[in-house]
Amino acid sequence: MAGQINRVRVSSETELKDRLVAINRVTKVTKGGRTFSFSAIVVVGNEDGVIGYGLGKASEVTAAIAKGVESAKKNLTKVPVLKGTVPHEQTAKYGGAEVFIKPAAHGTGVVAGGAMRAVLESVGITDVLAKAKGSSNPHNLVKATILALSEMRDARTIAQNRGISLEKVFKG
Repeated sequence: MAGQINRVRVSSETELKDRLVAINRVTKVTKGGRTFSFSAIVVVGNEDGVIGYGLGKASEVTAAIAKGVESAKKNLTKVPVLKGTVPHEQTAKYGGAEVFIKPAAHGTGVVAGGAMRAVLESVGITDVLAKAKGSSNPHNLVKATILALSEMRDARTIAQNRGISLEKVFKG
């Protein structure tokens, strides 16, 4: 089921918290001098299994962040979170960035680097072990982390796909 993305529609009562991952200053040199612009990658989530990311570009930092938040709210994804951790181990690759996510016992905390930490905390995961391999580009790390989370499936989803009920599994 690789690539299956569970899209979520944003509603007015959904409380989404935004988190800035990275800001990049871009310089364009013209005959009149240097022109600075900014790009910001932002992650939004409700800390209950919904996550999205967006990129905003503007001539001011605050405008770039605002554009990034609006872009992030347009592509939200639902991911499974079980008791504050992920259901199983998962790896994903996006561009040169590769991520590895592993469930952890309660009380471990989020053991992850900068860009991955922002994504995992925004989705509501409190205990996880994560490792970023390859590129440290925050854009690709965010995309790879969200790809890994969206490929995860919990026991209910698997049972539903197989056409069995979980009551039969746990009783028998």
